[in-house]
Amino acid sequence: MDFSSFITSLATSFVIFVVLMLLFAWLSRMPGNKVVYYPNRIIKGMEAWDGKRTRNPFTWIGEALKASEGDVVAMAGVDTAVYLVFLGSGMVGSFLLFGDLSLQFFGDPSVFTENSSKHITFLFSDPDSMHDLNIRSDSLWGFLAATYWVSFVTYYVLWKAYRHVSQLRAAALAAPEPKPEHFTVLVRDIPPLLPNGQTRKEQVDSYFRSLHPDTFYRSMVVTDNKEVNKIWEELENYRKKLARAEAVFGESQKTSSNPEGTRPTNRTCFLGLIGKKVDTIDDCNNKIKELVPKLEAEQRKTETQKQTAAALIFFNSKPAALSAGQTLHAQMADTWKVTEAPEPRQLLWLNLPINFYQRQIRRTVIYFIVFLTVVFYMIPIGFISALTTLANLRKLLPFLKPVVDMPAIKTVLEAYLPQIALIVFLALLPAFLMFLSNKEGIPSQSDVVRATSGKYFYFVVFNVFIGVTIGGTLFSSLKTVEKQPNQIIPMLGRNLPPNAIFFLTFVALKFFVGFGLELSRLVPLVIYNIKRKYLCKTEDELRAAWAPGDLGYGTRVPNDLLILTVVLCYSVIAPLIIPFGVAYFGLGWLILRNQALKVYVPSYESYGRMWPHMHSRMLAALYLFQFTMIGYFGVKKFYYTPILLFLPILSLLFAYVCSNRFYLSFHATPLEVVSQSAKVVPNMESIFAAYVPPCLNYDKFDDAYQFEDARSQMHSRAGSCA
Repeated sequence: MDFSSFITSLATSFVIFVVLMLLFAWLSRMPGNKVVYYPNRIIKGMEAWDGKRTRNPFTWIGEALKASEGDVVAMAGVDTAVYLVFLGSGMVGSFLLFGDLSLQFFGDPSVFTENSSKHITFLFSDPDSMHDLNIRSDSLWGFLAATYWVSFVTYYVLWKAYRHVSQLRAAALAAPEPKPEHFTVLVRDIPPLLPNGQTRKEQVDSYFRSLHPDTFYRSMVVTDNKEVNKIWEELENYRKKLARAEAVFGESQKTSSNPEGTRPTNRTCFLGLIGKKVDTIDDCNNKIKELVPKLEAEQRKTETQKQTAAALIFFNSKPAALSAGQTLHAQMADTWKVTEAPEPRQLLWLNLPINFYQRQIRRTVIYFIVFLTVVFYMIPIGFISALTTLANLRKLLPFLKPVVDMPAIKTVLEAYLPQIALIVFLALLPAFLMFLSNKEGIPSQSDVVRATSGKYFYFVVFNVFIGVTIGGTLFSSLKTVEKQPNQIIPMLGRNLPPNAIFFLTFVALKFFVGFGLELSRLVPLVIYNIKRKYLCKTEDELRAAWAPGDLGYGTRVPNDLLILTVVLCYSVIAPLIIPFGVAYFGLGWLILRNQALKVYVPSYESYGRMWPHMHSRMLAALYLFQFTMIGYFGVKKFYYTPILLFLPILSLLFAYVCSNRFYLSFHATPLEVVSQSAKVVPNMESIFAAYVPPCLNYDKFDDAYQFEDARSQMHSRAGSCA
């Protein structure tokens, strides 16, 4: 990509962002759109906007900046506040990286004075100039110092962020409001029943009552809910279908010959398209009457005959539950495995009975599948990244030459084609990784999201960062490699830096267009209006149409970490990436802060347990940067390259210190934290009832059509009872 194409890409992306931001300012003030732009505030019973509807189009910026971290926690939870800390750390860290420019300038001024045009090229267009400039061995000292500067800036920012998040988590856990998970532990791998006629519940009760005689309250044995949930879902589908049919009937045209209107009908087979035609209202009522006693019978059968080797144990105080969740109860690790319980809405009921050895086998098999996915996805991604370059398209598809050689089309294709192809290709992967993580036997939704995020991060780093860089280089130089295989390392040292232009454009596209679409919410707005006009007939359907969901950490965090990896790895080779990093994380922090306060509704709360995951992946990005620079200086035959070998060792030491100082308080809740609010005694029956699966407590759902309760139970049903 030449300099004009890069500028065109940047300018076009900026114009798109400005247009999307103005669209947001216009559309968000329309009363009919408030459920799309302010759902979080509406759910919490607040006004969509404060003040007049004709406010300044940029008022949202001031509102996002003025909101405190406490406001974010109150509106969107601790996990969202922690994610914003991550974005803020990325912004501050990227800003501090500007210091490496001065180190490069003063390392050896002749690097930039011998050829001023090369200096301009180095900063703004061609990052290959680090090779092209007449750089002697002593000229690289400035770049080596910049490598150390980037590393120490990363250490400083990560340390400050870890400490801040630890305090944020502790403050949330010390809040006096009782939560069901604070009084509950999860026990798995319960031993088989002895042939003494004892039931599973009696076995669990006697075991924990003997170990915790003063604090044990009661137990709930996990059951196999497949059959009862199937009936329950069928019953709920008929209830929704009945409500829809009644709404259609109420809206039907009334005439003198038919004063009551037209009753809706449907056919009984294959999605209501074939078979006998029946009255929908009567048919639904009949089905409901048939299913209610069937559900009740299956509920009784499930509770008595389908108990599994897992249970929830309830204690009458926070410290008691906390101590039990962190205590080794059995001598053998494969029995009576006790952990702190997740939130009720997080539990994945089907995963709870999976025993210790099955979990280990599943995890090993899935990691192997993920490894194969990472390795073999690199082939098509490298092929696509190389194939979608304009030069290769002209070679492979010569009939396109008259079109792609047109100056305007050529500029646009060079600016956007490879990046768009890569983004579309990556969109196919997250659902597959989420499926794999779920099959590991993980007990909660937040743990599944963290596992998915980890898999996706390593995928995007290996297949986007490494795959695009090396794949494009090898494709363009394949003949050279075939003739002179020993030239592959010098060739990579020469050709890796020019790929920074690709990533400059990639980052610009992500923060201008990506965050512009995030702010404008054009896609959710269009989908909502289509559903409202053509599909929604009841209030429940309408609420489901504008349900915002959560931030989607499973894919959002790895993509942000990819940008951080790119910024770190190219901060010395192509320092123009640094302001792009500041813009990405700064704009992301501002826009997603607005979205957290007004749009997204968290589907779970893990009190910041995502942070150690983020921290370790940020360190992984730092390792990659340090080894990249070691390899790069080695290619340059810089005699003092071994000085850089201290950096990975220092990073390992930093990771060790952070883990020992901070990690344990994320892995397990500190007793001194929960003891601050231990005197609050909740209604223990309400704590117990919170963990009853909806499919085993049908009456509970009758009150659940307030949107927030329905949303919480929807997540519990989809991930737990399905």
